[in-house]
Amino acid sequence: MASAGQLKALVTSHVEGDEDRFYSVAMQVAAHEARHGHGKLAEDLRALIDSAKSQRGTVSPVPINRPRGELASLLDVSYPKARLGEMILGGTLAHQIQRIIREQRHAGQILEHGLSPRRKLLLVGPPGTGKTLTASVLAGELGLPLFQVRLDGLLTKYMGETAAKLRQVFDATSRTRGLYFFDEFDAIGSQRGLANDVGEIRRVLNSFLLMIEQDHSHSLVVAATNHPDILDHALFRRFDDVLHYDLPDKAQISQLLKTRLAGTALKKTRWGTLAAVAVGLNYAEITRAANDVLKDALIHQRKRVNEAGIREMLAERRSITHKLGEQA
Repeated sequence: MASAGQLKALVTSHVEGDEDRFYSVAMQVAAHEARHGHGKLAEDLRALIDSAKSQRGTVSPVPINRPRGELASLLDVSYPKARLGEMILGGTLAHQIQRIIREQRHAGQILEHGLSPRRKLLLVGPPGTGKTLTASVLAGELGLPLFQVRLDGLLTKYMGETAAKLRQVFDATSRTRGLYFFDEFDAIGSQRGLANDVGEIRRVLNSFLLMIEQDHSHSLVVAATNHPDILDHALFRRFDDVLHYDLPDKAQISQLLKTRLAGTALKKTRWGTLAAVAVGLNYAEITRAANDVLKDALIHQRKRVNEAGIREMLAERRSITHKLGEQA
């Protein structure tokens, strides 16, 4: 008979959707039975495991976690394939994200010792610096569905209704394991007592504080904001980790441009010089400029892009950003 630890590991891996660990533990159970003279049972278990593994890659995944009913107006679901290697990160931020992924992958071990893996995360920083991509990467690395909370469905003008809808979202975290992403989080997390505060938003914030504190599910709850300065201070201690995002420096800009354009750029392209032109732009704006360079080359049927063309697109993007900043 399987040990108590093996049974718990089987259930935990099934709940977390970790198929590789589930099969590994199942093989340990089969080996255990074989050592105790239950050869037929061990043989049957191995046959079942081999059969399941052979079928795993032949069936297309079915989106069984698609929200239904009223939840359909509150959550948009996707199944990201993004990976951490696609991100360009500073050392501290990369370490934080890697640690979250490691803790989630070893959640069973951590929980067995009375501890909790990081799963309530606050992402703060300027627009276009990778907060939304981080949510996709975490979901992709952990094989989880990404549920994005729709603020237009969550926030209503009727007293008490927003808090009731928020309760539905947190109830879903217990029923369906996934990554639940609150973007533009300052819409519900702004400080109580601000000049433009209204009683209903204050009640919504109080409800969120209570719900996230009481949430003991296995889902990840991730909130992102461009305005951490207006968040209520009580929020910060409710999160397991706060990840800070900054505009890319010259080295990161150079790496991003190489990633996007090295395959089509001339060999003598001075990436450091181009990076200096783009200082002050965020990752999203630099990516758009690089894509504009590639599209222009396709339209004019050029196989290679030159340094002058890349510089022109970066300068154009910087000019647009500067004008928008003056108007803000």
